[in-house]
Amino acid sequence: MAVSPRVNFLIIGVQKGGTTALFDYLSDYPDVALSREKELHFFDDDTKDRAAPDYDAYHARFDDPGGRPLGEATPIYSYWPGALERIATYNPAMKLILVLRDPVERAWSHWRMEYARGVERERFARCIRQGRQRLFDAEPWGFHREFSYVERGFYGEQVERILTLFPREQLLILTSAGLESDPAGALASVRAFLGLPPGQAPTPRRVHVGQEMDYPSELTSEDVAYLREIYAADAERLAALAGIRFP
Repeated sequence: MAVSPRVNFLIIGVQKGGTTALFDYLSDYPDVALSREKELHFFDDDTKDRAAPDYDAYHARFDDPGGRPLGEATPIYSYWPGALERIATYNPAMKLILVLRDPVERAWSHWRMEYARGVERERFARCIRQGRQRLFDAEPWGFHREFSYVERGFYGEQVERILTLFPREQLLILTSAGLESDPAGALASVRAFLGLPPGQAPTPRRVHVGQEMDYPSELTSEDVAYLREIYAADAERLAALAGIRFP
């Protein structure tokens, strides 16, 4: 059965930024309605007929919200080409939540995840250098769901794209550090953004902590310096757009 009204908020990114923890926190609130599973991957699915999207199939993955804010969390939406445009077509009034993590830490965490899954077999140092060429053999060109360790960290570019499609008041930007150190403050911001009164302070938790195993790489000072240089211009763009700077 289709849900009415439509989904009206999305946690759109970033991967390895704390979106699972935020989704888990929000599930504690009875006045917030969420999808039955976290990542629905509706707007980044390039196999769907975009001329006539099957929104009923999307809505079937939610229970009736009963007037509550209705949302889901798929952290590739902020990065994947076409996803934001599809969201804007679906609901121009959509409220978007973006959780940002230091892009160097994010890249390292992303690589550890893919290596633990068996998807990645190259060392981190190679992946963030020569390994970026793999994206030019991908479809769509220049994008990759697994090997995009560096590319997903260009937050200024992503925020700029969001703001070409949605008004600034429809975007809430959090940081993973803030969510971890002050979950009550972060959740209060989210609830206010969704038009809800202050709720009960959440019990701090960590969700989807990286798997412990023997990795063939360590995050070296050379890797950090290399990535900081790559992100330097984009970091200035993010600071200008959102007032956020990472170390």
